[in-house]
Amino acid sequence: MQYRGKYKIFDTTGISRYPLSTRTNKVRLDDLVLPGDVDGLVVDLPDEVTRDIEAIARAVVSARKAESPVVLFTGAHLIKNGLGPLLADLVRRRLISLVAGNAATAIHDFELALIGQTSENVPDGLGKGQFGMAHEFAYINQALTAGDRDELGFGEVLGKVICEKAFRRQALTSVADCHSPPDFQHRDVSVLATCHENDTPFCVHAAIGADVIDQHPSFDGRAKGGCSGRDFLIYANEIAKFTNGGVVLNIGSAVTGPEVLLKAVSMAANTGNVPKNLTTADFDLRDFQPGQMIDESSQGYYFRDQKSVVTRIPQAFAGKGYYVQGDQKQTFPLLYRMILDRA
Repeated sequence: MQYRGKYKIFDTTGISRYPLSTRTNKVRLDDLVLPGDVDGLVVDLPDEVTRDIEAIARAVVSARKAESPVVLFTGAHLIKNGLGPLLADLVRRRLISLVAGNAATAIHDFELALIGQTSENVPDGLGKGQFGMAHEFAYINQALTAGDRDELGFGEVLGKVICEKAFRRQALTSVADCHSPPDFQHRDVSVLATCHENDTPFCVHAAIGADVIDQHPSFDGRAKGGCSGRDFLIYANEIAKFTNGGVVLNIGSAVTGPEVLLKAVSMAANTGNVPKNLTTADFDLRDFQPGQMIDESSQGYYFRDQKSVVTRIPQAFAGKGYYVQGDQKQTFPLLYRMILDRA
């Protein structure tokens, strides 16, 4: 990036990188949960949690039968926990109308599609100055530069670079490396690829300086922000379809997902597309105490997911909010299985 202001900036030209294929990763293809694995999973959840998941599953199926939206916003750990193939299958079955996440969500999915592994050992690389320094992150930055030039969204352009050979060659020519994989061999487990192939938006809501791709000489904040900004408008357009009901699922996103939803429902209501009878569900590990949502002296008041997703938004629009407490390695596969059983 070029800068012409009065301050000094970090010189990224001195950054050294290494081939992604040489990095030690914590998540591999064998760690992923595939649709065929779900029936064999042992789920041990409280009865109340199970009942809530069943109610959410019914709401999802009912919404899709009525052609109402089902939006799923996830943090990066759903991908890191190996649950991406289940989400991809819901997309293929048209049971999810839009997927959203932060940039880390997309980055982990991108790595899985490229090398079949993800989740580097941060403590191991941090002290050596190697955390986030794999050369192939330039692929994402270069794709975003091409996508911004073509005025595309963040998730859309990553889906294109994974799935479309001609676009990939055009976008990545200047950063191709002889040590890097020539193709995306594992796009069958990629949510980005599945969304692209099924014309389902994957919206990436990114921050500047929060992601490993920002550390590289190829980083272009204007491109990242432009592509992500378009994704926000795609997301808001989907939220504007909630006039006859629908479902919003927030899986492990403590801040970004709730805040993006809050702004989008306000935009929809402001333009006459008032959400009605929506169902919201927040999946996380923390305790939920409803009384704290109106008490500014309580720590729970500041948990954006519980306050916005479970409480304020459904209350404002005559909806129903659920909080599902538990390990998403159990709660999400159970939700997946219950949705399919009822679909």
